[in-house]
Amino acid sequence: MTRRRATIDDVAAQAGLSIKTVSRVLNGEPNVRPQTRDRVLAAAKGLAYQPNVSARRLASKRSFVIGLLYDNPDSDYVMAIQDGALAVCRRLDYHLLIHPCRTLAPSLVDEAVSLHHRSTVDGLILTQPVADFEPLIRALIEADIAFVRISQRDSAGDSPCVSVDDERAARLMTDHLILLGHTNIGFIIGHPDHGSSHDRLLGFRASLQAHGLSPDRAPVEQGLYTFDSGFACAQRLLARDPRPTAIFASDDHMAMGVLTAAYEKKLAVPAELSVCGFDDTPMARYACPPLTTARQPIRQVARVATECLVNRLQGKDPGERRYVLESKLILRESTSRCGTRR
Repeated sequence: MTRRRATIDDVAAQAGLSIKTVSRVLNGEPNVRPQTRDRVLAAAKGLAYQPNVSARRLASKRSFVIGLLYDNPDSDYVMAIQDGALAVCRRLDYHLLIHPCRTLAPSLVDEAVSLHHRSTVDGLILTQPVADFEPLIRALIEADIAFVRISQRDSAGDSPCVSVDDERAARLMTDHLILLGHTNIGFIIGHPDHGSSHDRLLGFRASLQAHGLSPDRAPVEQGLYTFDSGFACAQRLLARDPRPTAIFASDDHMAMGVLTAAYEKKLAVPAELSVCGFDDTPMARYACPPLTTARQPIRQVARVATECLVNRLQGKDPGERRYVLESKLILRESTSRCGTRR
């Protein structure tokens, strides 16, 4: 015989509380005493209660859906962001709507605002470079749409922002190369539309300055966070005289391009050229040789951003307006002490 599905009335009876109080707890509303919340959650768990999604939406006038907007060619980054956001959504009974878009598309602002106005989403998580597109930010603020930015750039207005201390990580990576004896270090900048590109360049230059090396004389090339751009930049760097003894690429995709350019020039890595990247994508571990890089806590970034957004949607004060997480250097076989140039 099929067991009857528990209702909110059953939870209220089990907890000895009113349906209104139980509803407030199950909808995550603020100003509920911890003891009351615990009683309701314990009763719901004991009854294996599953909320009626349609009724929940109707009663609260919310969709319990969060939109994730992204415009990023790095599939590893996008998947990590999705994984982190989904983990929080599942725990808090929200759904995640993935919405790819183009930052410079004329329809972007209308797309984002209409997602909310059609009651498709309650709020938005914006990733770079979408998170730094000022017309969109202004439109969301004017429309009173809750959002959280994942960005290296300062928060717009009162909107919370989650970022990684890329400047510090780039500084530490450059320190690592200098301590290995490298003084002629090439650097490949990331996509100019991403705040992370500017921060990583700042960290690189800060390290050179701290070690008495001239940042202005360092060989630098502009990349686009792609393998092809890393390969082209590496070709130009390796054609210089004197040739750099190390190349620091602002992400792993460009670093893979550097490894390929070095291979074509028959340069041994790391004996003749040290190479390092940024992000610690899966390819970094399987490169030949395995790539020295900076591991970004991308999933944690997404978890913090999602929790912050849900708090805003539930009327809770998110507290901080800027959350900064730290990367970790991962030292592998693609970097070594500077040797004698051939």
